[in-house]
Amino acid sequence: MLRSQAVHGALCALLFFAGSALANPRPITDLPLRAEGDNRWTLPAGEYVGNFRIDRPLHLRCEPGAVFSAAGQGNALSIGASDVLVEDCDLRDWGHNLTDMDSGIFIEGGAKGVTLRNNRLRGVGFGIWADRSENVHILDNQVHGEPSVRSQDRGNGIHLFIVKGAVVAGNQVRETRDGIYIETSNGNRIENNLLEDLRYGIHYMFSNDNHVTGNITRRTRTGYALMQSRKLTVIGNRSEHDRNYGMLMNYITYSTIKDNFVTDVQAGDTGGDSMIQGGEGKALFIYNSLFNVIEHNHFEHSNLGIHLTAGSEDNRIVDNAFVGNEQQVKYVAVRTQEWSADGRGNYWSDYLGWDRNDDGLGDVPYEPNDNVDRLLWMYPQVRLLMNSPGIELLRWVQRAFPVLKSPGVQDSFPLMQLPTESLLKKEPAQEPLS
Repeated sequence: MLRSQAVHGALCALLFFAGSALANPRPITDLPLRAEGDNRWTLPAGEYVGNFRIDRPLHLRCEPGAVFSAAGQGNALSIGASDVLVEDCDLRDWGHNLTDMDSGIFIEGGAKGVTLRNNRLRGVGFGIWADRSENVHILDNQVHGEPSVRSQDRGNGIHLFIVKGAVVAGNQVRETRDGIYIETSNGNRIENNLLEDLRYGIHYMFSNDNHVTGNITRRTRTGYALMQSRKLTVIGNRSEHDRNYGMLMNYITYSTIKDNFVTDVQAGDTGGDSMIQGGEGKALFIYNSLFNVIEHNHFEHSNLGIHLTAGSEDNRIVDNAFVGNEQQVKYVAVRTQEWSADGRGNYWSDYLGWDRNDDGLGDVPYEPNDNVDRLLWMYPQVRLLMNSPGIELLRWVQRAFPVLKSPGVQDSFPLMQLPTESLLKKEPAQEPLS
């Protein structure tokens, strides 16, 4: 009996200390670090269970086989000091309480100049969370979520909250909620990341003066969700086989969308997410967005090339290519918009006009959503008669009697040659995650 009581007491003590260790982060110096000089430390191979915190400037490198495991509670690693570098570490099984912001690596407010490089993270909660930080560098990390959990219940792969001057580059994120989420964060660079099997690949909210360049999204429910932000520079990105939307602009102003390639966006399930309305398969959706430059982009083989609505006006839309989309344009507004500038418009694969003077421009304007197109929206079966004499007669009557014409889009200088050949030849910067 006494022995049984002693064993029971020892087990209780063990559980108590384990619980305390998980509830209260232990300093990183509790681990068997090996000093390498110049404030550089190496963590030997082994599994280190608990929640750990770095509270002083240092350079931590993990040897192969060194693993942080949080046993399903809290943050695996918290960083509460500036000028910290963490590289080559594996982090697993951190908490999944999204309200508590459980993360694989949590950069605390006020920690500046933190660099995370070549780390591998796998868990349900947030992968990397940077909170009220400056000049953070998140480079070449791999973040993998848990596909058995609903996407709404997973954390984001990389989450920036009130962050300034960050560089997020070369990361691979898969099966988290959003790949990279940027909220109320200005002056950051999101570059050359590979984002697969997510809700949103890159998601902006209330963030200004950011650069988004060279990223790739695949099989997301929206590749690039740009919302309530201004002065974004979105250049040279790719959206491949995303569903619902390739690029979504919601209240985006004074931004540049250029040299992007969007292909094969198809209608899909929104996953029960109320933030995604419908599932129309739109390569580009522009909602309540003004004063933007949208040029030299390639939108192809999608259910809908571009949908513009809700007062989206005064945008420069020129030198783009719309190729092989089931429907090229959907425009809902009360004013006609001109989609050309300086005598140059866009390329439309379904344009049927001629170029008799060989100047590279169509002789008649391209009007993708005239009354005939509206008829096709209402009665899709009419598409069988698309090139019939009856349809051509309707278009002729519309041109001859413009009083019958509804507000829509007009491209007065449609391009006869594809302007985006260089985008077709661009190779992906990274291989898919294994």
